Amino acid sequence: MIKDTEGLIRSLAQNLEPVRPLPNPWIRTAVWLAVSLPYIVIVMLMMTPHQHLSAMVLDTRFVMEQFSAVLAGLAAAVAAFATIIPGYSRRLLLLPLLPLTAWFASLGQGCFQDLARHGVQALLLPHDPLCFLFILLFGAVPGFAMVVMLRRGAPLTPRFTAAIAGLAAAGIGNFALRLVHPEDVSVMMLVWHVGGVLILSALAGGTGHYMFDWRLLTRASRNNAQ
Repeated sequence: MIKDTEGLIRSLAQNLEPVRPLPNPWIRTAVWLAVSLPYIVIVMLMMTPHQHLSAMVLDTRFVMEQFSAVLAGLAAAVAAFATIIPGYSRRLLLLPLLPLTAWFASLGQGCFQDLARHGVQALLLPHDPLCFLFILLFGAVPGFAMVVMLRRGAPLTPRFTAAIAGLAAAGIGNFALRLVHPEDVSVMMLVWHVGGVLILSALAGGTGHYMFDWRLLTRASRNNAQ
């Protein structure tokens, strides 16, 4: 029995592969942001800035909305990177809740004012549906970078990881879009912008088991090590 145990230990020790621990989620979020920012800035420069942007920047509500939105995106990124490190504090998964609540509250205030001013007609005010596509455009590279970085960890909850990663990329994309298209907050803007971010997050979550298949990632890692 002792010999069998020693043999088992010896065989396990011989098959060990060197493992380098991943940096903590905060550092990886900073790296992700550094990779994403140049692309976002380039796309913003290619788009025509809104003529009223300087005035909107002085609007306290707009600043609070943007601050909450970017904070929600960054918090979602930290939470996504935390999900791929087994044993890491699950409290980080709750990190996006506060900035998301603040973001929804800042938008909700404008929507209530819009309803009070226009009544039910506020539901019929025109809005450019291309905003959804622009969120996709701004979030494309951040989303791709996020997927590449997350696949280097252990995504044991692939759907949740993908959903919160999608929230991070779409949130950053929406933040950038609002800088080049800072329209007044309305009910329809809430539908297209917030709804678009949530839909993209849900779609990412639905495809999470394809992007982060644990068995395939483990097999690929072993093949690369050989």
